Amino acid sequence: MPAAETDATENELFAAQQALRDMQRAIVAVRGELELAHIRRDQEVQQAVAAGRDEIGLLKATAASLRDALEQAAIAKDAEVQAARAASAAEIAQLKATSGALREQLELARINAEHGVQAAHAASANEIKQLKATSAALREQLELARITAEAGIQAERQRAQDDIAQLRASIIAMRETMDQHNGKS
Repeated sequence: MPAAETDATENELFAAQQALRDMQRAIVAVRGELELAHIRRDQEVQQAVAAGRDEIGLLKATAASLRDALEQAAIAKDAEVQAARAASAAEIAQLKATSGALREQLELARINAEHGVQAAHAASANEIKQLKATSAALREQLELARITAEAGIQAERQRAQDDIAQLRASIIAMRETMDQHNGKS
């Protein structure tokens, strides 16, 4: 075999080995990028979950604050009713002649207090309903964020698998070319 042909074959082999190393480096770089993208997606999902938890915590704190305010209002109403009853009892003891009028006023105060309690219950039920709706909306948003993140991850995985398959096909083609060249020489 002439020296020029041997040098050409060695140059081709060196070039093929260099190309193979370049492809291997490219595969390593793509893997690194894919892992980085996966880590970033995980961090984004964790941040979204943490934000959802914070929002839920705020909603729970608001609900607890509203419950406390409602309980205080009920206690105040009860205290007012008790004060009205005590005043009425004192007036009844002092003024038996006006007992009928005082009974009517006491009954009106009781009805107003019941209306107030009913209104407060209705308001709290409405707020609870709104909090549940907000919670459901937040759950849906969180689920959508999770689905979007998973779809992105799947797309990245598919893209990486396609790149790997393409690189493998290129390597096989190069090997076949090298084998053909080696077989000819």
